[in-house]
Amino acid sequence: MSEALLLVGTRKGLWIGRSDESRTSWEWDDPQFLMQAVYSACIDTRAGSPRLFVGAASEHWGPQVFRSDDLGRTWTETPSGAIRFPADTGVALEQIWQIQPGPADQPDVVYAGSQPSALFRSDDRGESFEMVRALWDHPHREQWQAGYGGQAIHTIVPHPSDDSRLTVAMSTGGVYRTYDSGTSWSPANVGIKAYFFPDPWPEFGQCVHKLAMHPNAPERFYAQNHHGVYRSDDDGASWISIAAGLSSDFGFPIAVHPHRPETVYTFPLVADGERVPPEGKARVWRSDDAGATWAAHGAGLPDSFFAAVMRDALVVDNASVAGVYLGARDGSVFASRDEGDSWTAVAEHLPDVMCVRAAVL
Repeated sequence: MSEALLLVGTRKGLWIGRSDESRTSWEWDDPQFLMQAVYSACIDTRAGSPRLFVGAASEHWGPQVFRSDDLGRTWTETPSGAIRFPADTGVALEQIWQIQPGPADQPDVVYAGSQPSALFRSDDRGESFEMVRALWDHPHREQWQAGYGGQAIHTIVPHPSDDSRLTVAMSTGGVYRTYDSGTSWSPANVGIKAYFFPDPWPEFGQCVHKLAMHPNAPERFYAQNHHGVYRSDDDGASWISIAAGLSSDFGFPIAVHPHRPETVYTFPLVADGERVPPEGKARVWRSDDAGATWAAHGAGLPDSFFAAVMRDALVVDNASVAGVYLGARDGSVFASRDEGDSWTAVAEHLPDVMCVRAAVL
């Protein structure tokens, strides 16, 4: 019997939901890491047995990576911190925004993205990390600016079959990619608009909120930007707008279906100052043709809803009939067992949700 696992990271701890493969009902563990902000979580299903990761930040001890090999029942941390900035950088780790497994054929490789914007790599499955120095030393770095949520690398997308290729996104700074295992990096933002600049089409500096890529179509990326929803069909070399038909081009998350590269999800918000769903209605928008057309799905979602869904809080699991999950900043969590057509509340009144991860194991 398969087990479904749902990780919900909040501003005050981690909640773990468990279900069977039907995902019809969920049982919740007692909260963990209470009073620690959990901005990143990961379910790594490689290497024969799952390993969970959490990036939790204590107001006293600072951020730390925790790992679990028993599906979250116990946790281990690396003494003195798994992620530390080299002394010569003159900065300290403020937040861990992303923990991302490497390619399937490199089961010991795990990446992490931080605030300030830096990329870290682990070659021992997350027990220790080293900074990818070439990105930190990039000549553009001093011009990267802080967005409303900080200045951070929040998305890491490994290529599924070419371990020399890796793509990251940051706010603000935009999309950067390497084709030589991190030795050199170049911006990949052509076609993404930065309306807040005098030149709205800069080489870099865009406030990209989230990237998504399907491993069966690695040349195709989707991006949710600070104003703008985009698709790239050439590995990020150029981008086209796919925002037509959405209720708003602003939002934070974007997620791709696990089996169909042309199916993509987002959760629009009214920008800039309001940041609530249009008309105060919770709606997940889905495209089944790579963004050419969109449809709103709200069966079971509230019609009076004024909370945002953050960049890592809309996710899709790996089941044959995919489950879709969203967590909101009002502490509610919703799940769909039919690929987003209809929704059920599975948790309420949690602290504000920052990240969600789901898998059927």
